[in-house]
Amino acid sequence: MMELQLLILDDDPGIREDLAGFFTEWGATVFEAGRPSEAFPILEQHDLDVVILDLKLPEMDGLEVLQRIKAAWPDLEVIMITGHGDTRSIVEAMRVGAFDFFTKPFRILDLQAAIERTQKFVALQHRLKTIESNYALVMKELQERLHQPLIGESQAHQTVLNLMAKVAQTDATSVLISGESGTGKELVARGIHALSQRKAAYFCEVNCSAIPEHLFESELFGHRKGAFTGASTDRIGYLEAADQGTLFLDEIGDMPLAYQAKLLRVIEDRTIQRLGSHRKIAVDVRIISATNHNLDALVQQRQFRVDLLHRLNTFVIHVPPLRERPEDIPLLLDYYTRLFAQHLRKPIRGLAPEVIETAKNYRFPGNIRELKNLVERAVILCDGEHLTARHLVFPAEPTAPAALPESPAEADTLNLDQLIKTAILTALRQTGHNKSEAARLLGISRQALDRRLEKYDLDYLEHGDRARRSNR
Repeated sequence: MMELQLLILDDDPGIREDLAGFFTEWGATVFEAGRPSEAFPILEQHDLDVVILDLKLPEMDGLEVLQRIKAAWPDLEVIMITGHGDTRSIVEAMRVGAFDFFTKPFRILDLQAAIERTQKFVALQHRLKTIESNYALVMKELQERLHQPLIGESQAHQTVLNLMAKVAQTDATSVLISGESGTGKELVARGIHALSQRKAAYFCEVNCSAIPEHLFESELFGHRKGAFTGASTDRIGYLEAADQGTLFLDEIGDMPLAYQAKLLRVIEDRTIQRLGSHRKIAVDVRIISATNHNLDALVQQRQFRVDLLHRLNTFVIHVPPLRERPEDIPLLLDYYTRLFAQHLRKPIRGLAPEVIETAKNYRFPGNIRELKNLVERAVILCDGEHLTARHLVFPAEPTAPAALPESPAEADTLNLDQLIKTAILTALRQTGHNKSEAARLLGISRQALDRRLEKYDLDYLEHGDRARRSNR
């Protein structure tokens, strides 16, 4: 058996002798005491594992002794025994912290089994404390390494953090992060990198929806001088730049099919070829991808390769939308209020209670990105010490669109181009100018949306969106 130090506190010498003999033969180190004044010096001088405590004692009641033991040594397990047991005493002893309760006469083997259970319980408690301590250190390191913290106390948020910590310990496992636009998928990817063995190397972020299709191969794989018109020098691509580090492929669902096959070969072979070169270059890179699309649906539509999906989704982390973790909204509001107040040198100390309640009932279709933008605007408007409903204004919830006329005769004019422009502007506004998400809402491809933006002279929106991203 495991080494065990045991104290028997009972005023009956016969009980003490029987128990001490049995447990000494079992291999335990046994201490005896007939009254509390004898027991407390033993408790102070020895690192005990278990106390067998009688309920009825001279000097003080066994329940009072139990309370004192638990106050001074909260991790020490106590098993109560008594010849005068009643339900009230048992309930009170268990409430104070007794591990088990036996009424005399009892089988000594049952008491032995209870002691064995205490040791298993203690071992489990130690293990849990070690895990919690390690987890706390991991989370502290994570928050220190990120440019902004991962904020939240909800169970959904903690689940994401736990998954991040687990997968970060693996060196090369591909990770797929799913979630709506604005939920913080990039921050999750950066967190995994920051906790991994690759943290000293480069974290390379690529937005697959922002690269023109004809430049995709050059951007991802690099090129040799003269590989195409304008290639005046050799250039390494994102995959080569991320060697020994992490490549984050955001909006992976928008990657053109032709280059999905090339990426699959890189994952399988761990080599790349620059455009215009036949030489293979070994790369050691972890790939983390993110999407707000349903990739399984894209596979069914033949817009995404199923073999690539199987390679990318070895480990999946779903980042829940803000409406599914409303308990985190006050924390996020407080964080961004303080952040922008500091940046803008405003004397703002907090938010009015009614604003927090209103925010918890708002659905935040743009998620954390929308919350951040709303708070920034509110801080700019506020000159006092608290943000109020006058400063933090939430958009009206979307309503059903007005019905279209049943026939052209019922409308004065129907301008098709104007309807298309209105639809595009509405989709962009609803998605926070995320063109990939807007294209999905419109039921067209990203490339088709780009063509329409150019056709209707709306491409200035794209430049404005880029400016916003560069200023983040």
